[in-house]
Amino acid sequence: MDMALSSEALASKLHSKGIRPSYHRIRVLEYLFQQKDGHPTADEIFDALSPDIPSLSKTTVYNALHTFVEAGLVRVVDIDESEARYDITLSNHGHFKCDACGCITNFPIDINRVPIAGLDQFAIKEKNVYFKGLCPQCHSQQIQRKE
Repeated sequence: MDMALSSEALASKLHSKGIRPSYHRIRVLEYLFQQKDGHPTADEIFDALSPDIPSLSKTTVYNALHTFVEAGLVRVVDIDESEARYDITLSNHGHFKCDACGCITNFPIDINRVPIAGLDQFAIKEKNVYFKGLCPQCHSQQIQRKE
């Protein structure tokens, strides 16, 4: 999707999912599209938007995100149990989280080809692939410190 979606296009997207397109919801959804690869937390979204929207509350952000997840507009990324992050990219992909800087990077993967032997009798509701380690920049810095 185009990251430069207009407010009208975002309102239409919300309306098509049966969601009332309030100003706050439009702005939260707009922020998610702008941070397409950023996987922000609810607090990060609130901190980014609240200077421009004094009437915004954290509860409003959490409620908007919950509504978006329920409607299938956004998915939750639970790489780290301490905080939920939100991903506007709905197509199947994997996530890599850097242990040093905390960045989360999308990578392509055919999740439907990941072997699931032993789960034949299970009703799988969600598939996720997560890797953790060091991103190239942090890995390079670690090597430089050792030299």
